[in-house]
Amino acid sequence: MRIAAVQHDIVWEDRDANFDRLAPQVAHAAGAGAELVLLTETFSTGFSMTPGIGEPEGGPSARFLAGQAAEHGVWIGGSCPEIAGGEAALPYNSFVLAGPDGTVHRYRKLHPFTHAGEHERFSAGEGPVTVEVGGLRITPFICYDLRFADVFWAAAPHTDVYLVPANWPAARRTHWQTLLQARAIENQAYVVGCNRVGTAGDGTEHAGDSRIISPMGELLATAAGVETMVLADVDPAEVAGTRDRLRFLPDRRGASNS
Repeated sequence: MRIAAVQHDIVWEDRDANFDRLAPQVAHAAGAGAELVLLTETFSTGFSMTPGIGEPEGGPSARFLAGQAAEHGVWIGGSCPEIAGGEAALPYNSFVLAGPDGTVHRYRKLHPFTHAGEHERFSAGEGPVTVEVGGLRITPFICYDLRFADVFWAAAPHTDVYLVPANWPAARRTHWQTLLQARAIENQAYVVGCNRVGTAGDGTEHAGDSRIISPMGELLATAAGVETMVLADVDPAEVAGTRDRLRFLPDRRGASNS
């Protein structure tokens, strides 16, 4: 499967402006042969914790993804603030993966970013979600989740590729780069990291550094700090072959490798 990570800027808290900016970038990725297109964390609003920023599950951001998936015949995903459970509930930082046939899957960020107070404005999800698309087993995580190796370990036996959309700050870009590569190496799986560029409404700078990493930790595609796209082919047979050649996962204590 050919995967594209669209590294983009975000207009702060302006969904329509972001939809207008992203539509041609998604079209470009589809035109380059991408079968799955990854956008960033909170692609339609920026990493905002303004009260009321949440939208209903299946709201405008999810509808945008579904529309793009149908128009271009691709799978497409990114995260957005979605409310489930009543108007008074806190939103989830929800990764929505939409398919060209109208299928929609959701993963809710497990680890709110307490350093910035996300835990006060967003609810935490309950567990990893793995989706099979065209024979490829896909497990999404979101930004801060990247720091918690245990959840990647738990999902590894059933994962060929991890998707990690983010609004990771430039001040800790070395952490982003290193952790993405570590998650690929230790789990012998592909990792696709898609980070935004530009300056958020709260003044936080973002450097991009989106990348696609092989099960051996090799950088298959990388980006610097501008709006662009990284593109690479991923193959579940490469994951299976790596794990068969180097049988590291069964040696994890307490790991489930059924």
